[in-house]
Amino acid sequence: MVSNTLKRQTPATEDKILSLENIGLYYSRRQGILKRSRFWALKDVSFDLYTGETLGVIGRNGVGKSTLLRVLAGIVAPDTGRVVVHRPGLRISLISIGAGFVGHLSGRENAILSGMMLGAKKEEILSRMDQIMAFADLGSFFDEPVNTYSTGMRARLGFSAAYYLDPDVILLDEVLGVGDEAFRIKSTDAMKERIKSEKTVVLVSHTVPLIRELCDRLVWIEGGKTMAHGDVADVLDAYLSGAGQGRPPSK
Repeated sequence: MVSNTLKRQTPATEDKILSLENIGLYYSRRQGILKRSRFWALKDVSFDLYTGETLGVIGRNGVGKSTLLRVLAGIVAPDTGRVVVHRPGLRISLISIGAGFVGHLSGRENAILSGMMLGAKKEEILSRMDQIMAFADLGSFFDEPVNTYSTGMRARLGFSAAYYLDPDVILLDEVLGVGDEAFRIKSTDAMKERIKSEKTVVLVSHTVPLIRELCDRLVWIEGGKTMAHGDVADVLDAYLSGAGQGRPPSK
């Protein structure tokens, strides 16, 4: 088993920075010519997020994990329930493939835009631009339109911008598994350093060893609902056994 030395102690109640309370979000689906029905992407999801913890989110493809991160980031509002932010001015950044990018703008311009959306001043963003550019390692493509980028290049840009603009909470949607091997190692090592510095991270991943190593707690989402949450080992055991749900990845 991978070492758990990065994990922190159980968070105290006063460290709570954000809560989801019975969150539900649905989309309208057409059934026949006149009838429409609701598809619940999330339903009755509740948990708390604490300062300095790394919360893992696991589940099969298409079960609501990415939607959950979009709710946490404030990109979409839930239809039922509520998101409670316990710390005013909390800066949250979602790192997903192409999340928030404007295709006709360059990587540099998108990095500036991402920072401003987090509430950073332009001078602060520009002072960190060399670090962002070096970590992304995009060469001359850094000044080319993002719509010319590959999936891996977009992941590099998104990760680098969010990492160096230093939000309070980083939401990672599968990006640690994207790109070439060198960048996967570099980005994973960077996140380990961020975790040591007591930053809050929410990690969506199918990589079980990574979850075991990095996460303090784990949430299992299935069909938009919380199947289990709590101790990483216990939730992983339930998920990997399938509990009657499809065919999750093996150990």
